[in-house]
Amino acid sequence: MNSIQPPEMPPQAPEPVTEAQPASAAFAPVAIGDVLSGRFDAETAAPVPSSKRVLPPQPEQPKLHKVLAQAGLGSRLEMEQWIAQGRLSVNKQPAHVGQRIQFGDQIRLDGRLLRLRIAAPPVRVLAYHKPAGEVVTTDDPHNRPTVFRRLPRLAAGQGKWQSVGRLDLNTEGLLLFTNSGEFANRLMHPRFGLEREYAVRVLGALSEQESQRLLDGVPLDDGMARFSSITPEGQGEGANQWYRVTLSEGRYREVRRMIESVGHAVSRLIRIRYGAMLLPRGLRRGTWMELGERDIRALGEASGTPERVLRGGRDPDARQAPKPRRNTRPDRGRASGPRPSMAGGAPRGESPRQNTPAGPRRQAPGKPTAQRAKPPRQPARGRIGGVGARHGKSGRK
Repeated sequence: MNSIQPPEMPPQAPEPVTEAQPASAAFAPVAIGDVLSGRFDAETAAPVPSSKRVLPPQPEQPKLHKVLAQAGLGSRLEMEQWIAQGRLSVNKQPAHVGQRIQFGDQIRLDGRLLRLRIAAPPVRVLAYHKPAGEVVTTDDPHNRPTVFRRLPRLAAGQGKWQSVGRLDLNTEGLLLFTNSGEFANRLMHPRFGLEREYAVRVLGALSEQESQRLLDGVPLDDGMARFSSITPEGQGEGANQWYRVTLSEGRYREVRRMIESVGHAVSRLIRIRYGAMLLPRGLRRGTWMELGERDIRALGEASGTPERVLRGGRDPDARQAPKPRRNTRPDRGRASGPRPSMAGGAPRGESPRQNTPAGPRRQAPGKPTAQRAKPPRQPARGRIGGVGARHGKSGRK
């Protein structure tokens, strides 16, 4: 007996998913009409809200750990650890990581009130001629000499010296220091592309193929690396050959590893330029020199540093106070060695003033002569003529 079957119905496209439909409707089969209509493309092109919270900088309300690091108490990571350990309080309340402070807040460390500068200090930069045998660290476990032991001390509230990059134990040459962490980061970050130039002595001359490989890029353990330029500079002692090379990043022992990747060894390496700053002529090994305003601005323009970072800021109570006189020059000079003391001297081109006694004052007729003694004139305090920058000895000042 044949069973009667209902007639087959033509397939119908599922209705599009709307907000009124249950959640199970979202998993319904996709119809061809939905694909051709472009509905999925419109959903893909819809802007997706970012889940990352971006906080704009607030110069008048900086973060607590940044102000503490700026005062020279330690690194930012160490300051965050102190805050997490409950060692710091703001206005007698426990501080938290990421907390912002403002002028007038009372910050205490282990119950002791701290006198902190809220505004960032003006940028200062030192050029140091690093000799071989010194390490770029503040604390060496092997008790080797460090570059920081030769630098001058900074006053309270002026931050601490931070090295712009590093040079390994056997590398010598130009090493920059600054008291601004933001400025140091801009000078070091590869995205700003500040060139480093080195004088490198290679054991054996590089062939044209080897030089081209270094210009095209050679593989290292941490990625590809390449020189921007290679210029022969003449033959050294024996089989040694000097070259001048430039690159736009500063990875660990990068120049040495690149030369070794083509089968040669580096017997001496000297950094002679960092960005717009050349190794100052006449600056002896182990001595430093503070850069003037022109050199700092040149580095700032090359790294895209804002003017507010270079200039720094002042706390509200310091606006009425007189500016401290800094014994610096607007430009760096070419002479080396410490600055001589000019106390009691005279300006350049003038003869020293003599401590001659003053004669009696002329009086009008009929008036008695005053018997008041006039104090002797003090010797003038002169300055060295011309422009220049402050140099330092090997030890601390």
